[in-house]
Amino acid sequence: MSSLQLTNSLSRKKEVFKPINPNKVSLYACGPTVYDNPHVGNARSLVVFDVLFRVLKAIYGPNVNYVRNITDVDDKIIEASKRNKKDINEITSDVTKVFHENCKSLNCLKPTVEPKATEHIKEMIEMSSSLISKGFAYENKGHVYFSVNSFKNYGKLSNKNLEELKAGSRVEVSDLKKKPNGFCFMETLR
Repeated sequence: MSSLQLTNSLSRKKEVFKPINPNKVSLYACGPTVYDNPHVGNARSLVVFDVLFRVLKAIYGPNVNYVRNITDVDDKIIEASKRNKKDINEITSDVTKVFHENCKSLNCLKPTVEPKATEHIKEMIEMSSSLISKGFAYENKGHVYFSVNSFKNYGKLSNKNLEELKAGSRVEVSDLKKKPNGFCFMETLR
């Protein structure tokens, strides 16, 4: 039995970690958006998740599945491509290579799986369509927005009150028409 204690974002207390399924412990970390070379600030989450991955592997062995994605399609990547007059694939390939070199320099273990966003466009479209059909998201001028007001517990894990959130403090403000307290999470593909 593990005595690993982690802070539970929901309860705000340290609790003994009890996996839903001890035979398959899953860990997900949002990886880089590969539009520019990583900087020292990007290393923090890499190192933190690497340490957690190592601890979980020490306790649960090969039953730990660590997924860290690579976002290789994004408005920032498109802008970098235009600005640098380089093909998107060249930019994302070069930056991904630098990212992996940095991981190696930091002595971070490779994740179990490292999917690229471009490999899952179909699934993203299906998820967006599902959220729209359920009333959690809406489309406007080629973009899909998540309607935070449609999710009554939005902000609960981060301890954020919707009335206190400021537009642009974490997510760029879109000049497209959106409902209050919504954020763009996908540009529809034409």
